Amino acid sequence: MSKKYTKKRITVNMNKADKNPTGGLSEKGRKKYNRATGGNLQRPVTGKVKRGSKDAKRRKSFCARMSGVKGAMKDSKGRPTRKALALRKWKCK
Repeated sequence: MSKKYTKKRITVNMNKADKNPTGGLSEKGRKKYNRATGGNLQRPVTGKVKRGSKDAKRRKSFCARMSGVKGAMKDSKGRPTRKALALRKWKCK
């Protein structure tokens, strides 16, 4: 019988200064996350990109994953949620 190995989930406490008000994380927030988890979060792809380029593929992948996330696009007060802000920031359609 083999043992099942699972990765330990690391949580990072993000405060308001770590979040960008227009969606995603600020530079400070990305650095904090990367230090804590050993990850490699990068800036969102927000500008014009050539079709088939590395950035275009990264955007397409993010949009496909994030669009499938359950959750509302607006909260109870009619403000956009963090999900909606991120999709707008990355220019997902």
